[in-house]
Amino acid sequence: MTNETPRTPYGTLPAAAPLPPRKPISLPRLQEMRERGEKIAMLTAYDATFAAVADAAGVDCLLVGDSLGMVCQGRPSTVGVTLQEMCYHTESVVRGVRRVQGTVWVIGDLPFGSYQESREQAIRSATALMQAGAHMVKLEGGGWTVETVRFLVERGIPVCAHLGLTPQTVHALGGYRVQGRTDAEAQQLRRDALALQDAGASMLVLEMVPAALAAEITQQLPRCHTIGIGSGNGTAGQVLVMHDMLGIHLGKTPKFVRNFMEGAASVRDAMAAYVAAVKAGTFPDNTQHAW
Repeated sequence: MTNETPRTPYGTLPAAAPLPPRKPISLPRLQEMRERGEKIAMLTAYDATFAAVADAAGVDCLLVGDSLGMVCQGRPSTVGVTLQEMCYHTESVVRGVRRVQGTVWVIGDLPFGSYQESREQAIRSATALMQAGAHMVKLEGGGWTVETVRFLVERGIPVCAHLGLTPQTVHALGGYRVQGRTDAEAQQLRRDALALQDAGASMLVLEMVPAALAAEITQQLPRCHTIGIGSGNGTAGQVLVMHDMLGIHLGKTPKFVRNFMEGAASVRDAMAAYVAAVKAGTFPDNTQHAW
C-alpha cells in the first residue's frame, strides 16, 4: 500500500485537501465580513482547474460569468452565451472546488434571454444553475428586475444584482462607458440599488460607476454587499475577470485592471496577491483604477 496521490494523465487538479483551512463561505459569513469591515475578494472562473487554484488561494467568491463568451469563446459580447453553456461551466467550476477546500461561494450568471421573458422563466433558469452547483445567481439591471429578484429570493434562491455598465445591454447603453456621471443617472442608480436591496438581493455588482457614487451607494446598503469592478475601493468587495488579472486577454487592458502575474511565481501566488491587495484596500487604487 502507498499513501501517494494517484497520478492523472494530465495532472490538472490537485488532490482534495483533508481538512479545509477555512470555513465555507456562506451568506451569514459574508454578512459577518461586511460588519467587521473585511473586503470580499471575488474572481471569475470558468473551469475546474482554475477554480480549484482560486479556492486554494483564498478567493472568497467565484463568479461563473457570462464573460466566458468573450474570454473563452471569443465572442464580441456576452449576448450569445446560452443557459446550457452556463450550466456546463458552473458544473465544471463546482467539480474543481470540491477537489480542494470546497469553501468558496459560487455565483452563476443568468445569461441574456434566460430571465427577461417572465418571473417563471427566471426561476426555471435559476433552478438549472442551482442544480448545476451554484450557491447564488446573478442578473443584470434595475427597474423591472426588482420583482424578479423578489420572486426568486422568496423561493429560496440567493440573488446577486448588477448595476452600472451591464454588458448584456451594452448596445442600449451606447457602448462600454462609465455609468452614473450625470445627476439623473446617479439618482437612478441610487433608486435601483435601494429597490434591489429591499427586494432581497444579497449582493450587487457595481461596474464602471464613479468611485464616489459607488462608495455612497455602499453605505446605503447594509444588507446588500456591493462588489466593485472599475468602481473604486469604497465598495464592500472587488471582482475582476480572472484572465485580465493574470495578464492574458484578447483585447485592450481595461483601466480598472491590475496584472497580478507581474512578479508572481505562479497563478496561485498571483491570485493570493490579489486577495491580499483587496483585503488590505490597496487594490483598486482610485487614482489609477477608477473614475
